[in-house]
Amino acid sequence: MPAHSETRVLPYSATQMYDLVADVAHYPEFIPWTLAARVRSVEQKGDHAVMLADLVVGFRMFREKFLSRVTMWPEAKRIDTEYIEGPFKHMISNWEFVDRDGGCEVRFKVDFEFKNRLLQGAAGMFFTEAMTRIVRAFEARANALYGS
Repeated sequence: MPAHSETRVLPYSATQMYDLVADVAHYPEFIPWTLAARVRSVEQKGDHAVMLADLVVGFRMFREKFLSRVTMWPEAKRIDTEYIEGPFKHMISNWEFVDRDGGCEVRFKVDFEFKNRLLQGAAGMFFTEAMTRIVRAFEARANALYGS
């Protein structure tokens, strides 16, 4: 099962980075291979909110839609995503944002497995590069929105 984790220090606040990652509806504008995004619902639950969102991802002949539950913890500056339906056996990701002098520390973890063994094998070949490109896309988006 491919897994990836990364920690970066960026010159933006934890709130700015949290807001950027929580803005799922805009992912097609800047995340590689994300063709469409639809937020089905957002429900406030006291100290957190739960979003149901569909993403359509595509790469060459591969095109899949999947539904995720995104739990957003604004005070803790944490976002947890879990897969509900689509091409995966499982998929979870976690983002954490911690203010530091001059910016924030961004921690990202993802773990997933495709149902289809062929897709799983293909994913394994380019997984690390793909995850790195996605994290860099968030960094570039932050620079475009918040950079000076």
